[in-house]
Amino acid sequence: MTLTVRFAPSPTGRIHIGNLRTALFNWLFAQREGGRFILRFDDTDRERSTRAFADGISDDLAWIGIQPDIVHRQSERVSLYEAAAERLKAQGLLYPCYETADELDRKRKRLAARGLPPVYGREALRLSKEERAELEREGRRPHWRFLLPNFGSDPFSPERRFVTWTDLVRGKQSVDLASLSDPVLIRADGSFLYTLPSIVDDGEMGVTHVIRGDDHVTNTGVQIAIFQALGLTAPGFGHHNLLTTLDGEGLSKRSGALSLATLREEGYEPMAVASLAVLVGMSGSIEPMADLEALQSRLDLSAVSQSASKFDPAELDRLNHDLVHQLPYAAVAPRLAHLGLPEGEEEPFWLSVRANCTFVNEAAGWAKIVYGDLPGGRDWSDEDRIFLDEALACLPDGPFDETSWKDWTSALKAKTGRKGKALFMPLRLALTGLDHGPELAGLLPLIGRERTVARLGG
Repeated sequence: MTLTVRFAPSPTGRIHIGNLRTALFNWLFAQREGGRFILRFDDTDRERSTRAFADGISDDLAWIGIQPDIVHRQSERVSLYEAAAERLKAQGLLYPCYETADELDRKRKRLAARGLPPVYGREALRLSKEERAELEREGRRPHWRFLLPNFGSDPFSPERRFVTWTDLVRGKQSVDLASLSDPVLIRADGSFLYTLPSIVDDGEMGVTHVIRGDDHVTNTGVQIAIFQALGLTAPGFGHHNLLTTLDGEGLSKRSGALSLATLREEGYEPMAVASLAVLVGMSGSIEPMADLEALQSRLDLSAVSQSASKFDPAELDRLNHDLVHQLPYAAVAPRLAHLGLPEGEEEPFWLSVRANCTFVNEAAGWAKIVYGDLPGGRDWSDEDRIFLDEALACLPDGPFDETSWKDWTSALKAKTGRKGKALFMPLRLALTGLDHGPELAGLLPLIGRERTVARLGG
């Protein structure tokens, strides 16, 4: 059987770097094993799911470099879930419950007050056919719960029943079904929660491995029981740790925090985002990977921390900074085209300024400095004004090239006796208006003789 994984986001917002972590763990795992990657939209929430969000998620994944082998939408597969639900009902494993949300909340509070776990007591199983009919005449519509296999002959006397599996990330895991409430699979309005559609799809699509956040560990015990009830083979599971903000808050699609769309708009490189999404919380250093193939070589699910990892924006800036410094001109040419750089100078310009860019779009600022008009009116000291006049007189003849800066400053040093900061800083301030920036040896030929003369005050 072909190894098959899936990424199943709800299209109720744009995905964030925490969602990308899950997508990449699955994608890289499948690529390494020669498997398939399914993108499956959990869009059964009719009110909040939109095609626009689904398209946005596809765009975000493509930006990173993730191309699914197949795309499914659960909203197009509802008949399969209805058929599965009917099978469970026929087996007596899916039963109707009529409590309202307020009534359930009061039950939980009463149990808590007695020091008991807030586990649903299966009161709905005691209802007679007539009592259920009366509740429905009152206007109540049932939600449907799956009867967990955590008892012998009496469902009202749960017994310890453990579901165990060897987790790809966390090693041996077990969940005691007696400690859990029967899960709701169908809401009172007839819509499905994610559990049953996910299980049906995993079985029907031949999903062999499910890699997801560790907030699903307990759910996995329940889902394995439902797989078995439907006669389906449960996949292998892996549960990775979650990303939080520096304050320890969870990431949310609804808030838009650290969404891939926002990070892309801010100018981050996709491999900086991908590198951090995968490597944070994993043993070894966090370094920018050149591409997804290189990142795949670093993937080690057994080396993922079992405690939450904090997303540090400064770390992302560092990775982006390092990646941008390595980008060849060909990789950024389309993004520099709008700058209108002089023909033939596009590549030398980029190679000169990239070491001073955290983002590629910062090259626009350096283009203005190199090719534009600098604000005048700098208040030079008399000593520096004399020095700049000397600098103007020492300018090399002819067009500037890669040796011009060294020739110029050597001659100027010999004539004025200045060296170090006293020699170079006035020149940098005059030529760029800044006290920092790219190496002037590379910038001088781009600034050219005419602008250099003007900026020196000639």
